[in-house]
Parts: sequence; C-alpha cells; structure tokens
Amino acid sequence: MKFPVPCVCGARTAQSGGLLRIIRLTALLALAGLLSACSAVKIAYNQAPELAFLQLDGYFDFSGAQTSRVKEELVKIQRWHRSNQLPAYSDFLKKWQGLLPGDLDEAQVCSATDDLRSSLLAISSRAEPLVAELAGTLAPEQLKFLQRKFSKLNRTYQSDFLEGTLASRIDKRVKKAASRAEMLYGALEEKQLAVLRRQIAQSVFDASLSLAEHQRRQQDALQTQAPLAAGAATATQAKSAIRGYFERSFNSPNPVYRSYQEKLTRDNCKTLALLHNSTSLAQRAKAVQTLADYARDLRILAAQDF
Repeated sequence: MKFPVPCVCGARTAQSGGLLRIIRLTALLALAGLLSACSAVKIAYNQAPELAFLQLDGYFDFSGAQTSRVKEELVKIQRWHRSNQLPAYSDFLKKWQGLLPGDLDEAQVCSATDDLRSSLLAISSRAEPLVAELAGTLAPEQLKFLQRKFSKLNRTYQSDFLEGTLASRIDKRVKKAASRAEMLYGALEEKQLAVLRRQIAQSVFDASLSLAEHQRRQQDALQTQAPLAAGAATATQAKSAIRGYFERSFNSPNPVYRSYQEKLTRDNCKTLALLHNSTSLAQRAKAVQTLADYARDLRILAAQDF
C-alpha cells in the first residue's frame, strides 16, 4: 500500500524492465489517486485501466489486436483488485489513522513498505498470465521500440540524478520529497524541510548503483521476451519465464544491490519517521483526516460493481 509520504531515495520509482513495468503500472489499480486530492480518488481509480493502458502503450506501441486484449485484461485485473485488495487498503489506512497522532519509529514506517511490497507481489501474480500472453505476441519492431524507451528513460535518469552539482541534485530531491509530504501534512515548516535536507544529504542513495540495477532489469526484460516473442516457448514455459523475471526484479540476483536496497529502505524509513516526529499537532491532525478521507473513498470504491 502506498503511503502518501515522500520517496526520499529519488530512484526506486524511476524505471525498470519492461515486463516489471507492466506490474508497476498495473499497480495504478492499487494506487491511483492516493497521491491526489481526495475528491479525485474515485475518478482516478475508475479510470485506472485506461491510464495503465496508455502508459503501457508508451512502452510497447501495441497493435490493434494487442490493444483490445490488454484493455480487456486490465479491466478484469481491476475488478479482481477492487474486491480483493481495496478492503485491505482501507484497513491499512484505518490502522495508520491510529498511529499518526503519536511519534513513529523506523520499524513502523518500514512496515508500510512491506505492505506495499506484498500488494505488488499479489498484483504481479494476478497479472502473470497477461504478461506471458503479451510477450508471445510482440513483434521485433516492438522490442526495438521498448529498447528505445529504455534508452530514453536512462537519459532522463542520468539527467535527474547524475548530472549537475551535488547541491542541485539534493535540492531537486528535497523539493520532490517535500511536495509529496505536503499532500499528507499540509505546508511544511522550515524545521521539517531541514530534516529532509539533512537526511537526503547523508542518505546512502547511490544513483550510479541504482541505474546499473535498472539497466540490468532492462536487459533481463529484453532477454526474457526475445525467445517468447519468437514463438519458441509453450504457454507453460512462457509463464515460467515471466515468473522468473518477476522474481529477479523483486529480488535482484546482485548481492551488492540487495544489500544496498536493504540499507536504502531502512534509511528512507528513518527519514520519514524523523520527518513525522517533527510535525505539529495540527499537521498530524490533517494527516489523520487525509487518511480518513482516502479510506472512505476506498470503501466506496470497493462496494461499487462495474
């Protein structure tokens, strides 16, 4: 479950392999609207299949037949998600409404990350047949299209996280983190911005290592899809290949990156706890009300039948 607080690492949501991107974009069905105004949550969620399709089409340039099939399956995934995931999200928000009035520690914040991971794993499992089927229909031109998309993402990533002065990169990350935090707490005070700046400045975040992992996933995606697109696999083999790719994407085979990711997660959790603990009673009250509004909208969405 995505908690509307800042992503301070600056990289975990940047990009990944094409197949995993399907899962993360399908996760819009889980997360759509939760970083928007509460009044927009229901609209965003109900439009999530179309939004996810538009994003995916930007990676694969779907053919007419693929377009119909992907749209059909995204609607089915949303129906599954509406009945199987949204009630749990509402319960999650209710739990955090009780926690936010007090101080938080690193372990409590990291539990929200664990919830998000569990949600993504559940969605990936549900979307696995669609991804395997889609991979088997990709034309060589679409794989080239995907490769060009990866190159564009990498250039953007380098511009955002590796170019410019260290101070300018920190400023950019502080601005983004503050913007997301203000969706929960309202306007931040100088002392809270100082917390973000201090923690981001001393973060273990390593843009070069993160980019290398993104590029590994991209190559893994292309290498996984190539034999499937060539029609050299049975349906069972395709599902097994996709399952293996998902596993390598969620659990990198690179032990150096896995260790780094664990440290970065703890680092982020500590930062978010320190930020929360620096907020005023009024800011915490606003955060509680924000989550209550989200939970209400999720309950309404879960009860809808489309």
